[in-house]
Formats: sequence, C-alpha cells, structure tokens
Amino acid sequence: MGLTIAILLNGVIAGSTLFLVAVGLTLIFGVLNILNIAHGSFYAFGAFTAASISLLLAKLGASPYLLYPAFLLAAICIGGALGPLVERYLLRWTYTVAQFQAQREYIQLLATYAIFLVFEGAQRLIWGVQPYYTGEALTQLGQTKVAGIPYTNYQLFIVIPAAVVVFILLRWALRRTVIGRLTVAVSEDAEISASMGIDVRKVYLISFAVGSGLAVLAGALESPTIGVAVGIGADTVILSFAVIAIAGLGQIEGTALAALGVGIAQAAAVFLYEEMSSVVPYLIMLLVLIIRPYGIFGSAQRRKI
Repeated sequence: MGLTIAILLNGVIAGSTLFLVAVGLTLIFGVLNILNIAHGSFYAFGAFTAASISLLLAKLGASPYLLYPAFLLAAICIGGALGPLVERYLLRWTYTVAQFQAQREYIQLLATYAIFLVFEGAQRLIWGVQPYYTGEALTQLGQTKVAGIPYTNYQLFIVIPAAVVVFILLRWALRRTVIGRLTVAVSEDAEISASMGIDVRKVYLISFAVGSGLAVLAGALESPTIGVAVGIGADTVILSFAVIAIAGLGQIEGTALAALGVGIAQAAAVFLYEEMSSVVPYLIMLLVLIIRPYGIFGSAQRRKI
C-alpha cells in the first residue's frame, strides 16, 4: 500500500510540472497551428531566472519567502515580454510565407528549431555551462511524511496546486471570457474569424505569450528540485511532445490526463524498474499512436491540400 501511494504521489508531482509545459505547447498549437520546438527554451529561461533570483536573494540576505512570488513574477515578465517578441518578429512572417499549409508547417518547424538553437546559445552566454543548484525554496517550507516517505511541502502545496489552478483558470478563461471565446473561434477557423472582424494576430500574440509563460512558470517551479543547466529545455520539450501526442494535439483536458498518466508511469518505473523510467513515456506514446494516430482524445480532421 505504501508503495502504491508513493508511486501515485510522485507521479502527480512530476505530472504537475509536465502539464504546465505541455498545456502551453498544446495551446500554441491549437491556436497558431505551430508545433513550437523552441517551447523548451522558455522552460529553461524560467529555470535559469528562478535559480538566479534564488542566488541573488541569498546573497542580499533577503527573506527566502520572497522566492515564491518571484517565481510567478518571472513567468509573467518573461512570458509577457519574450513571448510576444518571438511571435511578432520571428514567427509572424511564417503565417503567409507559403501557399500551402504543409509548406508553412515545414518552414515553421525549421524556424522554431532555429530559435531554439539561438536560445540555447544565449543561455550559455548568460549563465555559462555549469549547473545551478538552489534548494532554498524546498527547505523553507519543511517536509510532510506520506506513507512513511518524506515529501517537501513545496512540492505538495506549491507545485501541485499551481498546476490545478492553471487548469481551472484555462478552462474558465476559454469558456467564460471574451478573449477566451475569441481564442476558441480562431482555433476553429482563423479565416472565418478574421472575416467576422476578430483581430486574429492579436489572438495569436496573446495565446503565444500565455503558452510561453506557462512553460516559464514550470521551469521556475521546478528549478529548486533539479540541477539547472543548458539542455534541460530540450529534454522537457521532447517529453511534452510525447504528452500531447498521447492526448491529441490541441486537447487541454486530455493534456492534463496524459501528463498525469506519464508522470505516474515514470514514477512506477523508477520504483519497479529504474532502467526503463526514461523510456516508458515514449513506449506509451508509440502504443497510443499505433492504436489511435490522432491521440486518445483527438480526432481525425480534414485538411485543405
């Protein structure tokens, strides 16, 4: 019984941060129809920024409790500033660069990959190649034992609730707010939405900023639990691709369930057969795609060719 609880709880913790990254990625794809390879770079920027803030506050002797609002502030600032710049000046030209959708998708993949490489170089230039280890946010809130296993209160009462709050807010915003309804309309058909007077480019900008901000938030929240180093963005975005492939592209609710499932599967592998822990998500993805090529919650869609 204790092992089962440990697997489930570890899986929920891992799935929470994975959901934050994956749901931002699926939001961007659902609205802009761009599979953003550079998405992992925003996660890395969030982690590096949070680690830098932690070191700075420690150097200044400031209260460690300032870390928690600082993580949220980092997500808002980086997502709200860098995200729109990338969409406006590095991606917007790809929307009309080719006559056919398939050609645009290839160009967008190459463009986002190029952005990812540039951002990787920027991380080396700003933060160097040595990993950052900061654990003040973990130790400050203490621990709680569950089934005899100690867990940090940071993971139990900050990370998991953050994912739940984001999920609830996203569902509420898309269904109950004007910008949310406009976003849904644009995701269904951008051309018809534009003909009805909706500012499609503004919706694209906001969606990209929100999706990028969620990746930044995930990186900031996870920074105290990992060694923050160049390369973490690539690992995270690949795992996020597996999650949205399992769920189906553009599926927010499905992304939450898939992230939770992948987190639990990885936790089970760590406890039962550790050598398989890094492979399990991709085995699940492969099995799902063989049975349902559009994901568990996705469906086949017609395309103009």
